Amino acid sequence: MNSLEKKIIGEVDSLESEIVDFTARLVAQPSTLGNEAGVLEVMEQEMVKLGLTPQKVEIDPEVLAGHPGFGPVPWSYEGRYNVVAVRPADAEGGKSALFNGHLDVVSPEPLGRWNRDPFDPVVEDGWLYGRGGSDMKAGVAAMTYALQAVQKAGLGLSAPVTLEGVIEEECTGNGALACVVAGHDADAVLIPEPLGQSILTGQVGVCWFKVSLGGVPIHVLDTHGGVNAIEKCCLLIQALRVMEEEINAEPLPGLPQVVHPANFNVGVINGGDWPSTVPAMAEFHCRQGFMPGTSFDQIKAKVEQTIAAAAAADSWLAANPPVVEFYAFRSLGHRISRDMPAFNLLSDVKKDLVGSPAEEAFSTATTDLRAFVHYGKGQATCYGPEGENMHADNERVDIASIIHTAKTYALFLARWCGAVE
Repeated sequence: MNSLEKKIIGEVDSLESEIVDFTARLVAQPSTLGNEAGVLEVMEQEMVKLGLTPQKVEIDPEVLAGHPGFGPVPWSYEGRYNVVAVRPADAEGGKSALFNGHLDVVSPEPLGRWNRDPFDPVVEDGWLYGRGGSDMKAGVAAMTYALQAVQKAGLGLSAPVTLEGVIEEECTGNGALACVVAGHDADAVLIPEPLGQSILTGQVGVCWFKVSLGGVPIHVLDTHGGVNAIEKCCLLIQALRVMEEEINAEPLPGLPQVVHPANFNVGVINGGDWPSTVPAMAEFHCRQGFMPGTSFDQIKAKVEQTIAAAAAADSWLAANPPVVEFYAFRSLGHRISRDMPAFNLLSDVKKDLVGSPAEEAFSTATTDLRAFVHYGKGQATCYGPEGENMHADNERVDIASIIHTAKTYALFLARWCGAVE
């Protein structure tokens, strides 16, 4: 590293308390689905404080309806948006960069499993605890203050840099997609998901769907006279488990070490209304992963065919077929080359900081990379802090890894965009 880069690193170190404080203030906002207003306000205020001009990017279902990446949803987008700020270039000749981070979090329930209030962030033994600290508000703080470190070092950049705080990464990806459709893209896109200090070059596709079915209610004095809708769900879930194994029968091309990447999950089940009445209705909501190269229409057809075949084998369901509805995630998977200029530079920066290059990684989950890889310029990856217990109780993020991410991003900006004294 030259003297200017060492100065940038020093500025990141000097900003550590601000980075941790910003992470904590983001975590303190319970930004579950539909409740993102508070965290968006915190993000906007921080952008203004750092000399940026935030703008709101709305998610308009009418505008996005015909886009292949849009996931239709049964909820409203009224008053909900993403926040974006663009730092203009100070000179010409560099390559543009965009940092994307999601501000939404999943439910912390059941609260009884937590050792503390999930939205009252606590720092303990080098870790910051709280829902969303790892996934991925620490990364948002790191990317925001990486740009601030460059500015605090008295340097300009030879290309524009965009900061995005988006919503609905956890359920649709419509937030990031709306930003891409609005024209926010760059020569390199970095997303600080808490996947460790590795370069993500692929991920599975993901779809969500709901299965609804009916039964026949009757008093439990004669259960055999009715049809238990909840028990019928079990037949269909079993068939979907068989489908899951069929999807995973072939190894990922080039990644045989990734075992069982396309996971199936029954995440929600509802049914019945009285313990002593045979339930006349039930529904269950599922997530199914699928391989890169598989289209949404292909996985949709496979799910529908699986449920139809299972229903046909049951006399009641054959006459009263279940209804399958797809909503939210319809995210495509991808595999891209590790040998891209942005990825190589990112790895070189990591090596300069810690002595070892970045390893390549593949995710069995989905991220907002989908919007940029499939519908943007394509040099997009995840590289972020190290966290534990995502979507679980006592979620936490390693503070040292937050600072490492900020340093990596700051040096990346200086080299990729081109630092100007």
